[in-house]
Amino acid sequence: MSYGDDENGGFAVAGSFPKGFGYGPDDTETEQPADSPEDKPRILLMGLRRSGKSSIQKVVFHKVSPNETLFLESTNKIVKDDISNSSFVQFQVWDIPGQIDFFDPTFDSDMIFGGCGALIFVIDAQDDYIEALARLQMAVTRAYKINPNIKFEVFIHKVDGLSDDNKIETQRDIHQRSTDDLAEAGMETVHLSFHLTSIYDHSIFEAFSKVVQKLIPQLPTLENLLNILISNSGIEKAFLFDVMSKIYIATDSSPVDMQCYELCCDMIDVVMDMSSIYGARDDGAFDGNSSSIIKLNTNNVLYMREVNRHLALVCILREDSFDRQGLIDYNFMCFKKAIQQVFDVRKQVASTNNSDGRAAMATSHNLLHHNGSVEGAAS
Repeated sequence: MSYGDDENGGFAVAGSFPKGFGYGPDDTETEQPADSPEDKPRILLMGLRRSGKSSIQKVVFHKVSPNETLFLESTNKIVKDDISNSSFVQFQVWDIPGQIDFFDPTFDSDMIFGGCGALIFVIDAQDDYIEALARLQMAVTRAYKINPNIKFEVFIHKVDGLSDDNKIETQRDIHQRSTDDLAEAGMETVHLSFHLTSIYDHSIFEAFSKVVQKLIPQLPTLENLLNILISNSGIEKAFLFDVMSKIYIATDSSPVDMQCYELCCDMIDVVMDMSSIYGARDDGAFDGNSSSIIKLNTNNVLYMREVNRHLALVCILREDSFDRQGLIDYNFMCFKKAIQQVFDVRKQVASTNNSDGRAAMATSHNLLHHNGSVEGAAS
């Protein structure tokens, strides 16, 4: 592992997400004012009381141990959590009390659902979920009429207490019942996404990753760049991580294997712990030269490189492919520059929808051209 400051003692910044989606520059390093909390994308956590909403929020975004969540009190009012202090992904998570009445005159549905990017409904898989499905149908119907652009996600939670067969059967039953309920309400066009989750493993982080990715407009471009990177570097799998939350904001098009994802998360934990203890700064953030190499007993290598102080690229590749580390490092620098170009162009030319696509194609072409040149030279 290596940790070192760059020449100026600062951090590399790889651009930003478009302001309209609440993804701003690294405000600790720029003098630009941060977006107000109300301007950021909003993710709602809904569900019945004791379904696990607050525990999910604490484990994913506040590094609380799953066992410590057993002592959390039930939520009695809307809790707004601004996820932007030490993270690249910038949005708000609203924890909505389970006992809330959508038809209560004091419940401002327009305000709550109007600025919502995603609605996550948490269902306790170890409890009788008939009442929860009724509340889900009520929440989706109400929210969709106010804001049809909301992404609806269902977390079938606490599945750590179920067998594999019971998990599949529970998911199938909830999927069928909720679909039928929405069809009866005339909401056939509404799409629900289902995730099996638990705070005692990495499933909750993967599920939240998929939710956050739907709020990132540059996701297809990032996936394309990752595909080009791995195809020209002998890499088997690559993730672009937000290191503080362990949410991956993009990965290549190959299927995600949970064991690989867990290894990458564990690697980030190790590096962040080392940085917080021995790093030159006390905020635990990456610096301009942060990297880590872990060789596994399966003849695979985990390789991590910083993209900026909050983003990291974590790759899995075979040990023989890592013999050409110089090529991989050069391709990574091309990838890092490409990300910066995509975000910069998105900021500069936000008035036209096609500009980002043209810039992405040009950036991808340049990355492929550079990589091809290096491979030709290396051969």
